[in-house]
Order: sequence, then structure tokens, then C-alpha cells
Amino acid sequence: MEMPSSLSTRLQYQHKVLVDIIDGLSDEQIRRPIIAGKWSIFETIVHLQTYQHIFVARVKQILENSNPSFSGYTAEADPEFLDNCGKSTREIMQDMITIRKQMAAEMTAFPPTDLVKTGIHPSFGQMTLLQWLNFFLLHEAHHLFTIFKLAAELKKM
Repeated sequence: MEMPSSLSTRLQYQHKVLVDIIDGLSDEQIRRPIIAGKWSIFETIVHLQTYQHIFVARVKQILENSNPSFSGYTAEADPEFLDNCGKSTREIMQDMITIRKQMAAEMTAFPPTDLVKTGIHPSFGQMTLLQWLNFFLLHEAHHLFTIFKLAAELKKM
């Protein structure tokens, strides 16, 4: 099975909406917690950026191993997430865009035989690489929508 164009298009472009969503917000606003106990826009962006690296590593494991099993991912338990929270918004955004460009170029070129390889997700069970890609993009879309809502709240203030 070839990668559907709807998937390859989202992989290449979905994350770019982030620039439009946060346009006009200051770094102070992006870092400001809006809802007590929840991530700020910046922390959510850091999560997306950090998880991209986790996802690339998981894809590599799926390609190189037979049906690997993965544990759940928790950003707060990831030292890279915590370290990245100390970086600038510009650094985080640049890394996110750079890694995504590489990721999309490689993954959209995967042969059909790679797309059917599987890995075991802790909540969703065995999934093909195509399903993992959809999961990644849906997870990202969820957080982009959260950022959209937080940005709207900041712009009302």
C-alpha cells in the first residue's frame, strides 16, 4: 500500500499552521500559563518538538525490528523535554521545522513494504507504520488545536 496523499500532505505541512496561530503573540505571552496546572503554549510546542524526536526513533525501531513494543511516553518524565523548556522559542521552532522537513522527506519515500511493518503501542496495540503516522499526526493536531484555543484566550486579554 502506498502512503495516501492525505497523510503525506499532513506530514509535510500540518505543523506549519503553528506559525500562524502564534503570530502576534510575544514570547512572554507564549510562555504564560493560561490554565492552572496545564501547559503554556510554549510547553505544548516543546512537547510537539521533543516528541518528534521520540517518534523518529520509534519509526526507526519499527523498520529495523520485528514488531517492537513501546512503553507510554510522558513528557514530564523525559529529560529532553525538561531541557528543551529552557531553550528559546526560536530554537525550539527551528528544530521542530528542521526535523520535520527531514522526517517528511524520508517517510514519504518509504516503500509500501515498510508501511505495513508493525509496532505495538501501549494503548492501541499492534499498529502498522501507516497507523503510527496517523496516530502521530492526530496527536499533533490535538495539541495544535489546544494551542489555537490558548492563543485565542491570550488575544482576548
